[in-house]
Amino acid sequence: MTDPLTRWRAHADACVLLDGFHALKHALRFGAEVPVAVTTDRAAALALAEELAGDVREALDTLLTEVPAKTYASLVPRPHPTGVAALAVRPSREANVRALTRTPRTAPVVVLDNPRNLGNAGAVIRLAAGFGATGVVTTGTLDPWHPTVVRGGAGLHFATAVERLGVDELPAGPLFALDPEGEDIRGTKLPDDAVLAFGSERSGLSAELRARADHLLALPMRPQVSSYNLATSVAMTLYHWSATGGAPAAS
Repeated sequence: MTDPLTRWRAHADACVLLDGFHALKHALRFGAEVPVAVTTDRAAALALAEELAGDVREALDTLLTEVPAKTYASLVPRPHPTGVAALAVRPSREANVRALTRTPRTAPVVVLDNPRNLGNAGAVIRLAAGFGATGVVTTGTLDPWHPTVVRGGAGLHFATAVERLGVDELPAGPLFALDPEGEDIRGTKLPDDAVLAFGSERSGLSAELRARADHLLALPMRPQVSSYNLATSVAMTLYHWSATGGAPAAS
């Protein structure tokens, strides 16, 4: 077996960085292919697995190689407190598109229309995975597999389909766009095959997406409060879907 640094360099350009123990844990739980994983303290990482993630401890025991702290720090832009990092094979665009467009759907697709904040995008992917959404689509220039987004998503990109598409490529289904001028969401039951679209943090929905929307919905908000955080808006909307008929898949 080649040393971990050689394997890391061989896979770095084509793989996704899993930054920290929890990102690696989630990726393994949802079937990610992980060619290399390193840690500054193998015993501590396995003890953490024993405590929090017994279901993947055996896999971690096989994967993790201990490296000096200096070597670990050279592999990641921001060393994680758990001292764990790994590389995972990114699902193909074709596989993600198949998952997003497969019908009938039993859970909504979340669309982030031209998002700007990498951390917010990661938080939304984490939420979507928790609610069992079919997937998360971004439009515009932001790469939803950027390392900062993956870090914010805690490795849960592998629990749902995540892809960047054009507005004209969005999955079929009734498109509900969140907008302050829309109807109160509390009067609407969201169907399982809904496409739920959220505008950017700064400028809201693009004209192109707004023109495609079948329904405009508004979240309840106190007067003179200008907006909610993007991830908060997605959480409220997915909760509304789950509370009016949809639900996360049982484990």
